Parts: sequence; structure tokens; C-alpha cells
Amino acid sequence: STFAATVTLCLDDLQWADSASIAAVNQLLLAGGIASQHAKFFFLGCYREGETDKYNPLWKTLCNNDLVNARSTDVKLDCMGEETLSTMVSETLCLSPRLTRSLSSIIYHKTKGNPLFVSRLMISLSKEGLLRPSLSMRRWEWDK
Repeated sequence: STFAATVTLCLDDLQWADSASIAAVNQLLLAGGIASQHAKFFFLGCYREGETDKYNPLWKTLCNNDLVNARSTDVKLDCMGEETLSTMVSETLCLSPRLTRSLSSIIYHKTKGNPLFVSRLMISLSKEGLLRPSLSMRRWEWDK
């Protein structure tokens, strides 16, 4: 019997990776993903657009002709619009958008909809007690 589980590798901030690290990723992609038709290998690599150029080792790997046969998908994560952010905040806090509108507006204006900044700000607000669960009201509350 063989082990059939998919191997998953997730690396973030690849724009900062050195040539040796990118070469190791390239070898993994070639050996585990393409060369073996039966291999189950999933690679998720994240990088910041605009922080790589044609001389960056990451860019050279992304443009590598040997990897053309690999299935790949580029996903661009843009900033959220105010309405999308409002929906996310209301669903996260399990409250109607009407109740979270003031908080969503503050979060949007502080983060401009950047998903990373939104997440970090909400965590920070919670840690500082500015966004807190109310046992008596059975919902999240914050100072308006």
C-alpha cells in the first residue's frame, strides 16, 4: 500500500526569498509536482506585487519554461470596498450590517480596505478591549 495524502507547502512573503530558497522551491515543484504524474503536491506561494522585478529570483522561477506544464492560478488580493468590508465585519461579529455600520466605517477609513490591515486592526481592537463581547447583551460591542 502507498501513502496517498497530498503534500501541501505554503510559503508567504516570497518577494524576500533568496536565490537558494527559490531554487529549493523550484526543485520541489519540478520533482514533486510535474515530473511524477501520480504525485500529489500542492504549493501555495504568496508574494507582494510590485516588490519583485525581472531580476528577482522569484520572478525568474515564475517565468521558468520548465514549469509551463504545471497547473497554476494567480490570485490577486485587492483591497476591499467599503460595502464588502461592512459585510465582512457584520458576518464576523454575527450582527446585522445596520448595527456594525459605524465600526465598519472606522475600520475602512483606517485600513482603506487592506485585508491584512483589517484583520490586524480587529484583533488589536479586541485585545485592547475596544471591541469586546457583552455577556448581558449577548453580542459584540464597541465604543461608538
